[in-house]
Amino acid sequence: MQIKSIPIHSSYDLNEALHLSDKEQQIITELFLKIDYELDQNIDKHSKTIITSNIELLLNYCERFYDRQFITREDLNQGIVSKFEGLLNEYFQSENPQKYGLPSVGYFAEQLNLSANYFGDLIKKETGKSALDHIHLKLINVAKDRIFDTDSSVSQIAYELGFKYPQHFNRMFKKNTGYTPNEYRNLS
Repeated sequence: MQIKSIPIHSSYDLNEALHLSDKEQQIITELFLKIDYELDQNIDKHSKTIITSNIELLLNYCERFYDRQFITREDLNQGIVSKFEGLLNEYFQSENPQKYGLPSVGYFAEQLNLSANYFGDLIKKETGKSALDHIHLKLINVAKDRIFDTDSSVSQIAYELGFKYPQHFNRMFKKNTGYTPNEYRNLS
């Protein structure tokens, strides 16, 4: 079975195209031919309905094939998820947060040679959580470990993690844990 690719999302790169089997490509081609046939005919009272129905069917198939590719390419996708987790660990163990601030989804997508949209879709389909949720969870887990280092103030920890303003760190921490960083520190 040969897989063909066609771009389906304008912000995806070519290597992130819709991957089609020969049979799937045949279905898509036949729908394009039907639409083209109708456009070449004299317009009658059924033309608009037939063209619209075929376009809707084409889009439904594209959506189906798009979702399916995340299932059929699961091994490849799991490799990307693992690499993402490794990159998250590396980022927060380095000086990058202090130098560059909080990492974005786009940063990790670029590291994995993917567009941000495709990367986000892939992570969401594979894990059930958005890429941004993963970044925030990692950030909070690192923060929890650092909070217990009483030699560092909460503000210092916030800056070390890439926050420009400690208040933003405090808000995110409380939202995710139910405690302010100082309250969490006092729990131990």
